[in-house]
Amino acid sequence: MKVLLLKDPKEDDCGQDPYVRELGLYGLEATLIPVLSFEFLSLPSFSEKLSHPESYGGLIFTSPRAVEATELCLEKDNKTEVWEKSLKEKWNAKSVYVVGNTTASLVSKIGLDAEGENCGNADKLAEYICSRESSALPLLFPCGSLKREVLPKMLQDKGIPMESVTVYQTFPHPGIQGNLKSYYSQQGVPASISFFSPSGVAYGLKHIQELSGDSIEQIKFAAIGPTTARALAAQGLPVSCTAESPTPQALAAGLRKVLQPLPCC
Repeated sequence: MKVLLLKDPKEDDCGQDPYVRELGLYGLEATLIPVLSFEFLSLPSFSEKLSHPESYGGLIFTSPRAVEATELCLEKDNKTEVWEKSLKEKWNAKSVYVVGNTTASLVSKIGLDAEGENCGNADKLAEYICSRESSALPLLFPCGSLKREVLPKMLQDKGIPMESVTVYQTFPHPGIQGNLKSYYSQQGVPASISFFSPSGVAYGLKHIQELSGDSIEQIKFAAIGPTTARALAAQGLPVSCTAESPTPQALAAGLRKVLQPLPCC
């Protein structure tokens, strides 16, 4: 059974995208098509802030792209040595909050100790931070241009200071229309389509609707989390599956239930 995942391919240590591998264990043939492109912004400003951990109470990462921006700052400004010698240790003396296992894994690779990855989404992470944070210093929050305001507002309401810096901008992927058209012509209408962000819904759904036509009613739409599910529902689409956590295992388990239901007793 063919399923379509609207996300960038990300190879793990085994050389395969973990979502493709996990879905394959359930007999689902997954194809990845990226719908988003990114451009990094304000890296000199962010790099300067990273150089002064004493000015902040900790870090917040809610996307892999924000961690990549951190890596770029370390590489471009030749900060790798000073990061390893002192900066990393100083940041690790503070709280480093993250959403999701993917982001946590990337944070770990740059030597930081993450917490909060099991929260699943920014809303729950905000609750987690509010339950723990007591520093008078602001938390440094590198984010994207399309960030939701739930986390900043919740922290503000609780009197927890935070300093946002926009480090990347999101665009529609230039190849999305051609790649989807090619997929449909070769594979036909997929049994399921999974979306991984509200911006992915905004940029990808119209092409899906055009290519699917009346057959769109037979597609099981899936979302990686509640925020993405709400974006799909706002477009009038039934959401057959919302992953319990933003992981390959949770999405695969959810899709298995809606695509291969167990027979009734």
